[in-house]
Amino acid sequence: MKNSVYILEDRAILYINGIDAKDFLQNLISNDINKVSENFSCFASLLTPQGKFLYEFIVIKHKSGYFVDCEKSQSEEIFKQLNTYKIRSKVEILNLSNEFVVASFGYEKYLSIEGSKDILGYTFKYREDPIILDPRNKGLGARLIINLEKLYLSLKKLDLKDDKIEKYYNESHKLGIVPKNLNQLQNKIFGIECNYEELNGIDFKKGCYIGQENTARIKLKNKLSKRLFPIEIISGVLHNNETIKINDNEIGKVVVSKDYPFAIIKIAEKNFNFENNFKCGNATIKIKKPNWLNKI
Repeated sequence: MKNSVYILEDRAILYINGIDAKDFLQNLISNDINKVSENFSCFASLLTPQGKFLYEFIVIKHKSGYFVDCEKSQSEEIFKQLNTYKIRSKVEILNLSNEFVVASFGYEKYLSIEGSKDILGYTFKYREDPIILDPRNKGLGARLIINLEKLYLSLKKLDLKDDKIEKYYNESHKLGIVPKNLNQLQNKIFGIECNYEELNGIDFKKGCYIGQENTARIKLKNKLSKRLFPIEIISGVLHNNETIKINDNEIGKVVVSKDYPFAIIKIAEKNFNFENNFKCGNATIKIKKPNWLNKI
């Protein structure tokens, strides 16, 4: 429904403020913080020094600082990690999850709101609160970051009707974008294997950040032999870390098994074909190729 809105109760909002906030984030995240302004937000990740996935989030300029829209189950870890890196930086890091909420609604509805533009990541204010066209993919619609006390009045004025969050998760999974349970990916795969280049989450022209060296090496040497893909379960039950095989050859491994499953797949395997069904433990599955992933 065009007027459906999903209250993303599994999301958290951190706030990074202070005179060093911009440089602080620039030295850590995979995207270029210089792109972020009152009218543009970015998708980014925080990686290990080896370039493996730790956390992902959307960064939104708000007043003198930055909102960080992240998965709630990871928010305390991100908060602690950022404070670890703070050292002498003049930065304040706050967890505002009890005050702010993320509401998501469709692309068509977004375009109908005065002030919107059809540009991924475009950001404008509805009253004082940012509305963002999801910087990853238009299929994820737009997000409103708003104080909890104002939420339902604003939704009423925007003519948005609360709908089941599972519909949002299902749509995200169909698109091939992990909607939740991101902690199951931690330290298992490289950030670039999460399709972050195609989801506008990596800037290869910016300077150093944590994990940049390996990320750039994989890109420059065209060594990206594995990618993250959504799985459709045809029969059986999936378990984390189970191998996916063609005959007796392992071509991948389940990395997110719960609710909305994903696997890391060796796309270079010569016998691999998206049309095939695959065995994984006692399950039969199909590996789905997102429409936006047209390089392979």
